[in-house]
Amino acid sequence: MLFKRLLPAITLTRLQARSFVRAPFANKLTHYLRRAQLIDSIRLALRSNSPALVSSLVNDRLVDPFIVTHALRSAPNADSAISIVQTLETNHLFSHSQATLHALATVLAKSQRADELKTLIDGIRCGTFMNVSVSFMNLMQWYIAIGDLELVVNTWNEYRKTETRVCTESYNIVMNIYAKTGKDFEAVETFKGLIDEGAIPNSRTYTVMIEHLVNSGKLDLAMEVFTILPLMRIKRTSRQYLVLMEGFVGIERFDEVKTLLNEMRDDGKFPGRAMRVSLQRMQEAGFVEETDEFLREMLPDERIKNVGYGEDGSDDEGEGEDENVNNDTGDGNVEGIQLKRWLDPKALANALNEWTPEVVSELEDAKFVWTTRLVCKVLRNLSSPETAWHFFCWVAYQPGYTHDIYAVERMMAILARHGHDELVDRLISKLQKEGMRLPFSTIRLIIEFYGISKKADAALRIFHDDRTLCGPISKFNLMILYSSLLRTLTKCKRNFDAINVLEEMITSGVFPDIQTFSGLMYHFGLQGDIKTVQRLFTMVRQSGVEPDAYMFKVLIQAYCKCERAALAYRVFEDMTNSSLMPDAATKEFLVKSLWKEGKRKEAALVEEKCEEMNDVLPLALRGHLWTVNSADLTRVYNIYSNSFTPTCG
Repeated sequence: MLFKRLLPAITLTRLQARSFVRAPFANKLTHYLRRAQLIDSIRLALRSNSPALVSSLVNDRLVDPFIVTHALRSAPNADSAISIVQTLETNHLFSHSQATLHALATVLAKSQRADELKTLIDGIRCGTFMNVSVSFMNLMQWYIAIGDLELVVNTWNEYRKTETRVCTESYNIVMNIYAKTGKDFEAVETFKGLIDEGAIPNSRTYTVMIEHLVNSGKLDLAMEVFTILPLMRIKRTSRQYLVLMEGFVGIERFDEVKTLLNEMRDDGKFPGRAMRVSLQRMQEAGFVEETDEFLREMLPDERIKNVGYGEDGSDDEGEGEDENVNNDTGDGNVEGIQLKRWLDPKALANALNEWTPEVVSELEDAKFVWTTRLVCKVLRNLSSPETAWHFFCWVAYQPGYTHDIYAVERMMAILARHGHDELVDRLISKLQKEGMRLPFSTIRLIIEFYGISKKADAALRIFHDDRTLCGPISKFNLMILYSSLLRTLTKCKRNFDAINVLEEMITSGVFPDIQTFSGLMYHFGLQGDIKTVQRLFTMVRQSGVEPDAYMFKVLIQAYCKCERAALAYRVFEDMTNSSLMPDAATKEFLVKSLWKEGKRKEAALVEEKCEEMNDVLPLALRGHLWTVNSADLTRVYNIYSNSFTPTCG
């Protein structure tokens, strides 16, 4: 095979000195634009069926791992990607990096080229390539792209034997391939293992679950899971909205789609182009007003042109869904081939971190077509909040561009995270003057980010004075917002304010959920404030809410850390009287604390009680501070598990 022939030759390049002769670029932006030009030229050449042209471009003196990585990712097929690597054999100034070989592996995996992928992986593992390695997660991602269930599961099992704690995404990959290969029961068991072993499911976990349910014809159950996610403080994704919308449109239940569109606005989700077909079908059914705004966002921008050889496109800049643009077309003469120009928002943002008059001038000369999607991507990848603010102010004056709410909320989140509350207030004043509304999720995010930047007063000001920017707030959302504010105040060590806000919350008829109480108890326990911890627990009891196992665990840990093991033992008794048990780690912690404080009888009783009630304690208790309680997590698990029952044989 072609790839097997190239492996030995690549081996030789690792021994070469890695030095690239580069032009003396004035700044990072100049370097970025030159790289983008060369990547575009290679992309076009690969589609021209001209090996000589590809060879000339790939052996250009400016070619480096960055250019090769993106050229490989942009290759039209696996053979084209392999041809790039084969051509590089003659470039003795080039040596492969982790990024280039991982890009090649990804192309091979997506193209179902299992034999070539195996050869490449074996070469990397044998140390053929200097400073290049593969992780278990790399392997699992490549194997799921191939669709090889056995390789994914075997790699995962090896990963679990090697590491004490594996990442949540590894569970997601295994769940996903089980779901796609019709192994429903195994997918459910993987989710059960995730929560039983103490890992916290993330948005991606629930995306896999929702897709599995929808693809199995269980649309209402998928929607039920989706509605529980805010309770668990899980961010709902555009992919989840898309899957559910496609399902409801397919069976012409357009009222549910309307509900999803409204919630999408509240979540501040930018409409993806993948939703276009579903929205057009909905509009054809008579829902014009509900879909018109979203469809306008999806219309192609007429300012954005394609790039091709032999055309003058230096003034045409813009972005595509995945591949964006730059201002150069490259050299050559390949007729009839046109592509959307390449742009990497992350690399562009890195180039813009040097915000100098020279860079600004060159950026203006490049004449990018600035769209909301591109501006948001660049803002997200700028590491400096000062540079982000300069860019945000500069781009507002560029031809054809006007900031909308998506760009404004992105900028506000960046400023809040870094503590620039005065600039956040300026943007809020402008929004109020122009009558613009912020999504509820943005108000909540700003409050939470003020916890990171330790700006408690700014968080209180946003909560009390500016939350009306998102319009009427439901009682449930107000509870979530109070919870975010309380978490921020505890991060800022504003204990007195936290108690005042809690009392204000309850007085207004909004009662905290269990995970909020657990977070507060944990915080005051760390502060050594046992009286407040006890007071909080009394409030839970008086409210009629039954504490879950995770809350009992938090209490036991809080008392033990304050060297009040006797109180922790009383909590343990309350816990077992409610037919609940601690996990193994909490039990061991309690026993050690009791021994340390001379409570040997109580320590023995704990050991005895645990042996009586359950031979094997749970590895971990379901739940997490501030985010998810065991009841909601168990409810989701029950929905999922009851949807799929194991078949005989």
